[in-house]
Amino acid sequence: MNTEFIDALEQIEREKGISKDLLIEAIEAALISGYKRNFNSAQNVRVDVNRHTGLVKVYARKTVVEEPTDPRLEISLDAAEQIDPGFQIGDIAEIEVTPRDFGRIAAQTAKQVVTQRIREAERGMIYNTFVDREYDIVTGIVQRQDNRFYYVDLGKVEAVLPLTEVMPTEKFTHNDRVKAYITKVEKTTKGPQIMLSRTHPGLLKRLFELEVPEIYEGVVELKSVAREAGYRSKIAVFSRNPEVDPVGSCVGPRGLRVQAIVNELKGEKIDIVKWSEDPKELVANALSPSKVVSVETDEENKVARVVVPDYQLSLAIGKEGQNARLAAKLTNWKIDIKSESQAGEDGDVLPQHAASSDHEEFADENYHAEAADAEEVRD
Repeated sequence: MNTEFIDALEQIEREKGISKDLLIEAIEAALISGYKRNFNSAQNVRVDVNRHTGLVKVYARKTVVEEPTDPRLEISLDAAEQIDPGFQIGDIAEIEVTPRDFGRIAAQTAKQVVTQRIREAERGMIYNTFVDREYDIVTGIVQRQDNRFYYVDLGKVEAVLPLTEVMPTEKFTHNDRVKAYITKVEKTTKGPQIMLSRTHPGLLKRLFELEVPEIYEGVVELKSVAREAGYRSKIAVFSRNPEVDPVGSCVGPRGLRVQAIVNELKGEKIDIVKWSEDPKELVANALSPSKVVSVETDEENKVARVVVPDYQLSLAIGKEGQNARLAAKLTNWKIDIKSESQAGEDGDVLPQHAASSDHEEFADENYHAEAADAEEVRD
């Protein structure tokens, strides 16, 4: 090794951020093993790489004793005093034992060590980059597929998208561009492993943050998300500014904002409802697009008993109970739904405003988006 090698290490330090001194220390440690392996030596040795010239020297370290029993590990006091008169019994004497052709071994070893350390450093930098993006959205290119995963190229690293984390309504092929949610970043012996998902509720939340400036800026808050990936989702939003309509902000002009998200999720239906601290109002909103006549709540058991118009019962429950199930997830309340006629038969007491046939229903301030939905934003 020579000064060019040291210059190369300094360049690596600048470009890769790996300390030159750490690299040299690693090279020295590797050269000790290389020396013992190639020269069949059991000596206790130290390898020194000059930080300026790159010159490599090997020193045997021997303990100073009166009468050596193992010349590979010990040296007599008389012999040690010939090297340095200041040596005493018990001191460690270093004697240069650099082999003639050690430079070739040193260069070979150094190359291997530097390559390995660069690879480790790059893996570390990739891990640090993506561990900070855990629970965020990334865009990648699908490279291949096996029985368990899609493998997605994220640029510097390949992530895995389990088939179980892909929506039932979609299938990817080679070179497809895909947006996914990072659920986990782990260190492994082969480098960082990044797990992706297309079904996680966090994907929907991040997509709204990307599409809706009011959410990104913190004016509108996305309070809760309930999702059955590929089929239907509900989100509850709240505005910190009374002059800003949270539902309208998420829908966007002519529904463009929510439509972009629906398109990204391959036609998944999205209900946007207004969040309320009042559990009755929140449950009523969560059952959108169904109208709600009345809501009674049992705070202790967290059960909401909801009455809907007869003609709205199937809409409130939804196909295979989907609407009611999502509303329960969104509000974290157990929801019991009955029609007006069922409630009357059971003897349930309705609020006074619901007593007549032309009763006032809960105001519909929510939004229901489907694929190719062109509905205008409500005032």
